[in-house]
Amino acid sequence: MIDIQVKNLTKFFVIGENLLDGLSFEIQEGECVAILGRNGCGKTTLFNILTGQMDYDDGEVYVNPYKKLGLISQIPRFPAGFTVEDVLRSAYKDVLSVKEKMEALEIAMVRDATPEQLREYDILSNRFQSGGGYEMDISVDKICNGLGITSQQRCQLFDSLSGGEKTRVNLARLLLEKTDILLLDEPTNHLDLRSVEWLEGYINSFKGTVLAISHDRYFLDQVADRVIEISEGHASFYSGNYSFYMEEKQARFDLQLKQYEQEQAKLKQLGYTVERMKGWGINNRTLYRRAMSIQHRMERIKKTEKPKTEKTMKATFGEKDFSGDVVFKLKNVSKAFDSRTLFSDVDLHVEGGERIAILGDNGTGKSTFIKCLLGEETCGGKIQFGPTVKWGYLPQIIHFSHPERTLYDTMLYEKSCTPQVARDRLGAFLFQGEDVFKTVGNLSGGEQSRLRLCMLMDEKINLLILDEPTNHLDIASREWIEAAIEEFEGVLLFVSHDRYFIEKFAERIWLLEDGKIRDFPCGYAKYRSIMEHEAASRVQPQLQTKPKKEKPKGGTKELDKLIRKLEREIEKQEQVIAALDAQIEASAADYQELTRLLGEKEAEELVLMDLMEQWESAQEG
Repeated sequence: MIDIQVKNLTKFFVIGENLLDGLSFEIQEGECVAILGRNGCGKTTLFNILTGQMDYDDGEVYVNPYKKLGLISQIPRFPAGFTVEDVLRSAYKDVLSVKEKMEALEIAMVRDATPEQLREYDILSNRFQSGGGYEMDISVDKICNGLGITSQQRCQLFDSLSGGEKTRVNLARLLLEKTDILLLDEPTNHLDLRSVEWLEGYINSFKGTVLAISHDRYFLDQVADRVIEISEGHASFYSGNYSFYMEEKQARFDLQLKQYEQEQAKLKQLGYTVERMKGWGINNRTLYRRAMSIQHRMERIKKTEKPKTEKTMKATFGEKDFSGDVVFKLKNVSKAFDSRTLFSDVDLHVEGGERIAILGDNGTGKSTFIKCLLGEETCGGKIQFGPTVKWGYLPQIIHFSHPERTLYDTMLYEKSCTPQVARDRLGAFLFQGEDVFKTVGNLSGGEQSRLRLCMLMDEKINLLILDEPTNHLDIASREWIEAAIEEFEGVLLFVSHDRYFIEKFAERIWLLEDGKIRDFPCGYAKYRSIMEHEAASRVQPQLQTKPKKEKPKGGTKELDKLIRKLEREIEKQEQVIAALDAQIEASAADYQELTRLLGEKEAEELVLMDLMEQWESAQEG
């Protein structure tokens, strides 16, 4: 069954310049499709058209009218005074309305209940159950736990949250609404690694249809069944995940280039033949006619278009020579805000050439740790740099002292360079033509990161510190940064939730959790293996030794005695599991405790199943 169909869709904002130009594709029920393309190619515009928020100029758009569609990037306005909990519960507004009617009926039926009231209450009760009312609390806790929405945050006013926090809460609300078709516009941008992994699991078990715009390549590899790439208003199709898309795209490029080169060589040879035959045919009409026949054949040959290579930024980090062994040392470093300790007793040292990723959940203090390292925040303990160390820093939130200046003026004033050098450096970062006269304050987040990198790369440094360097960047820009970093031979220290980036560069990992920094002298793949092994050992149920199946010694009396004994044990085991269910519900916001309890419950259920098998065997007799 088709859930979404787009035929010859056209959308323009400037007459004569079509953003979407005859775009056509189909999405089948249950598919998870990645929508790729450079920033500004029309991906978000397409989503706005699918949700009806934006009109289009030509073509046809079909969205299954019997399916509920939800867009993650859209954050609705909620009444003033709404808490995060109120926003989450709004996903159950119909169910909550049924609950209010049930409660009103319960009050009315305290003294005497009429048959009509009982029938109405029965109908409402069935609606409440089918709408998930009885599982509502557990579902809300489960989604919040997975996305890292804490119990404290659930009490906050929704309007007091940051843009990223609002996006995460809205994602939770939409998932609770049981949407049939999910449109995800950069869903991983404001999630930490644990939450992204949870979302991947949710999407992979989701029975509905998913369209995802994302620059998170690792995420796309985990969830995408196929890829639709939008380029110059048209769609190209790839029947696999992101890695398949990359290999297939390169293979198509190579094939098209080979066909183009062969055609050009053939046309060149034919053209040379035509010119010679025309010369020879001045006094020979037969040769001249043959030359014209070849020329007409050349015109009829279907030409292969030369494949376009995307513009790339050409720049490398300036490097300062490093002498010595130790780049920096930390001794008993600690940082606390009021009564909350972010980290303490940190003892680390870094030598030349290391590449270190700092990982941890949102709010654990990764950015604060970097600011302490650079002296932007005060902290306890001692931090000592080597005498020849010069660092460069790209913060997560880019700030320019004079946002009213143009890019061109910013380079002239802050880098003290000549006009030509300013133009050349900006051009290397794809700021060309009139773009250099944009004001810095009007740049997008990705453009501001690109400008800051342009200024940073000119400096002679041997320690490069990056805080979420790939945020706001499309895939092409991320690949360019990676290419530049590969050429950098100094020390690299970075915070990132981009697992593709982490896996590519991290040779050492610092994990910030529970107020400590754990040092893993390995890459991301081995680190993941270690963490998974530790998690498995924590939740590995202490499986009770299965009691041997008792056989009756003989006679009906012994058999009845065994059955009664097994029934008592089954009842006790069911009580144990019920108690665990209550603990699980109470601990839904505590990820580690919830994981432990689920493992314990799984073990107890195995024991119950074994007892039931024994009981069935005894009944058969």
